[in-house]
Amino acid sequence: MADIEVEFVTVERRFWSGTATMVVAKTTEGEIGIQSGHEPLLGELDAGGTVTVYTDEGKKVAAVQGGFLSVTANKVSILGETAEWSESIDRGEAERALSEAGDDQAAAAAARGRLRAVEKAGA
Repeated sequence: MADIEVEFVTVERRFWSGTATMVVAKTTEGEIGIQSGHEPLLGELDAGGTVTVYTDEGKKVAAVQGGFLSVTANKVSILGETAEWSESIDRGEAERALSEAGDDQAAAAAARGRLRAVEKAGA
């Protein structure tokens, strides 16, 4: 299977870059899987979504808070507002944040995204 180049950046830093066999991202239109040779597209990342990067070493799952995804035939550019790898997420803290979010939809979406990342990483 051919690899695709991935550039994953946030507002604050370069989050991850390298090659992947596949990238799966949750957009506002639904979840999308991208491999080398994919049709070009521009998508909006879902608030509280996840991005999963599949490499030869395994998969890495990140919780992403909004942003955009740009795809060319051999490159995926992910521009997230914030991103956090699943292994650095404290599940209990994310569950508390969700229960305390109340009417704050942005906080609830962020907490749900963090929990989703933890769950996907364990699957």
